[in-house]
Amino acid sequence: MSTPHNEAQKGEIAKTVIMPGDPLRAKYIVENFFDEYKLINQVRGMYAYTGKYKGKEISVMASGMGMPSMGIYSYELFKFYNVENIIRIGSCGAYLAELKLFDIILSTNAFSEGNFALTLNNDDCHIAPSSNYLNEAIENTANDNNIKLFRGNTVCTDCFDVYMTDVNKFLARVPEGFNPVSAEMEAFALFYVAKLLNKNASCLMSVVDSKFITEIATTEQRQTGLNNMIKLALDSTITL
Repeated sequence: MSTPHNEAQKGEIAKTVIMPGDPLRAKYIVENFFDEYKLINQVRGMYAYTGKYKGKEISVMASGMGMPSMGIYSYELFKFYNVENIIRIGSCGAYLAELKLFDIILSTNAFSEGNFALTLNNDDCHIAPSSNYLNEAIENTANDNNIKLFRGNTVCTDCFDVYMTDVNKFLARVPEGFNPVSAEMEAFALFYVAKLLNKNASCLMSVVDSKFITEIATTEQRQTGLNNMIKLALDSTITL
């Protein structure tokens, strides 16, 4: 069995999937952290691998950028490949002054002012929660390994927030009391699809830019400088 976007056969994808946006980050993860692995998808260059991390079978698959891409791949993994857990790992912009480059954030809820849920499911929904089950595993792993972890809400935007003409006008439209700590572009679609299909989804992010600092992580840093987040995600899967 395959889908129009995934050539993997049923049974080749593990129950738990780590999902970076960048296909090269998926390749980097298995090459640097896995004991063994097999390439199972390269349709559209969206690499997916299944292998062993500390004896645990895990898959790593790229999602691409933005909610439409994440929505397609997460839906197919949950619906057609019987995946139970997806942990998105990626980069984000920070909306708290105390957050520094490469600090790690665990998303509690994701807000989108777009119509992803309305289009997919005729549901006028704009806030979707992450999985308490996965979040607890991640938080326990962070505590066990003395990894500082920030937890909070994230906004999921339809464009790169750094390019917005006025980010403050966008933030003024965020529901009162939501108080986002970060911004990225995929989490809402992942969380909503997981909720729709009764699956588990979580999102770990490393800060690569901030509205409070001028420094922005380089492309090379984004590719290889996120090891603490990657290892936290991988170690969290051991107890699932």
